[in-house]
Amino acid sequence: MLQGEGLVEKIHGKGNFVRRSLRRITYVGGWGARDPQAAPDTALRITVRTTKTRARGHLTALLGVSTGSPLTEFLCLSYEAESPHSLARIYVPRDLAPAAVSNEPRQHEGAAERFAALRPTSEVRETVSARLPTPDEASTLRISSALAVLAITRVTADITGRVVEAALLVLPGDRADAVFTTHHVTDEGWMER
Repeated sequence: MLQGEGLVEKIHGKGNFVRRSLRRITYVGGWGARDPQAAPDTALRITVRTTKTRARGHLTALLGVSTGSPLTEFLCLSYEAESPHSLARIYVPRDLAPAAVSNEPRQHEGAAERFAALRPTSEVRETVSARLPTPDEASTLRISSALAVLAITRVTADITGRVVEAALLVLPGDRADAVFTTHHVTDEGWMER
């Protein structure tokens, strides 16, 4: 019952541990997760595993490519100390991905900025939903399978309309907020353009 409420963390082969409260995750619409109040010494550690794959299933629709098209998958897992913080699977058409592809997980500083630099962006479309985690997500994030997650699907297109990235982000629902800001153009501003 305590594990189901997120108060106890069960680690296979080690035992049950009281789960310390982790800092909140703020997802800022248009790019990613961050903690605006985080001090520099409490930065998250991010590991990235890069894999060559082929488009299949829902990825073909998200990226607007045919089945079997070559993709690069970036599996990004962020940690606060030793506790998993958030999970992202980012898919990029292989011709747009960086040349060096490795299957070994590596730690990255400024991973979000590096992905942003890969391509000029014209449009970002995001779908946000709350759902139960898959068994793999619950295991990776070390959360109860009864705890809802905030699932964000982000599709990014370049100035020509080509989809250059599809990101599937999963944040534990008990500590995640999503913030979206909309800028309205006034009629006068529209006329001046």
